[in-house]
Amino acid sequence: MKIFVAGATGAIGRPLIAQLLAQGHEVVALTRSSEKAQTLAEQGVELALADVFDADAVKAAITRTQPEVVIEQLTSLPKTYTNESMSAASALNTRIRREGGANVLAAAEAAGVRRYLRQSIAFWAIPGAGLADEETPLAFDASPAVAADAHIVTEIERRLLETPNLEGIALRYGFLYGPGTWFAPDGDVAQQVRQQQFPIVGNGEGVWSWVHIEDTAIATVAAAERGNPGIYLITDDQPLAVRQWLSAYAQWLNAPPPMQVSVEDALLLSGADAVYYGTQMRGASNAKAKRELNFQPRPLEWMVNSTVAHAS
Repeated sequence: MKIFVAGATGAIGRPLIAQLLAQGHEVVALTRSSEKAQTLAEQGVELALADVFDADAVKAAITRTQPEVVIEQLTSLPKTYTNESMSAASALNTRIRREGGANVLAAAEAAGVRRYLRQSIAFWAIPGAGLADEETPLAFDASPAVAADAHIVTEIERRLLETPNLEGIALRYGFLYGPGTWFAPDGDVAQQVRQQQFPIVGNGEGVWSWVHIEDTAIATVAAAERGNPGIYLITDDQPLAVRQWLSAYAQWLNAPPPMQVSVEDALLLSGADAVYYGTQMRGASNAKAKRELNFQPRPLEWMVNSTVAHAS
């Protein structure tokens, strides 16, 4: 198939391009950077040069290349994972997902694209017992940044899934780890953990769902090829409470054990969102992706040989 990728040079875009090419697909990559364009061209990728905020240029690029499928992986996230850096990046990240994504979607619709996939988020489900699935409501009443993003996710997913004459698929990815992510051994969170700057909040019962960056690419290609329209949670088989994964992660990095802070101190030092992540986040079920996409995620790498107890 001929597949158009917006966001081809991001953390997910890079392994996605490699996976698409490996599976024999013809790939067109949207980029506005001539430097990044050279790297893509060397891989055998057709280039479409345009700024996602330029609706006419995006429409011209998709109309010219006539893809069967569009995959949207547009984000603008910082290299550091802190309250300050995430807050500073929030406005542009929101704009690129809303406005940039709307431009790509409108161009795809106008060009008669058959199928459209976009990146979404797996960990905004309402807190509760057990694992969330694709039908679980999102956490609109959560801490400020979480609630805001839950509303944005709902808006952009609805915009896609309600577009007529288009097979829309929203891929809700878990927390990303692997090369080029914050949780890679050379990533920002790893550095914070080595410096004991990433604590367990309260009893650390917030449950995180993970996915390796290369597994997101594999799942995305499978969805492009044979997924049904709708939502998929793309996560691994082992959702873990913070007290489990963070302790094992520190051990894997040969870092000191993480500090533990009270909920009250965390509210004062880091705010309500940090408390939500640490104590209320809900894990996600990958049953649908495994059933319909034959998704077979690898085990979380720092838990494989961990001596940290798996019991919750």
